[in-house]
Amino acid sequence: MRKKKKKNKKKKKKKKNKKKKKKKKKKRRRRKRRTRTRRKRRRRRITYTVN
Repeated sequence: MRKKKKKNKKKKKKKKNKKKKKKKKKKRRRRKRRTRTRRKRRRRRITYTVN
């Protein structure tokens, strides 16, 4: 029988816990729509006549 060659055992490197980089979420800017109806409502105030 042949003699088995001894393999050089390599030391296993310990895995470092890599911290995952958090991705920054881009805030979506909403376009503000001007509503005309609000302005009109303010103007239409009922004024009661005082006797």
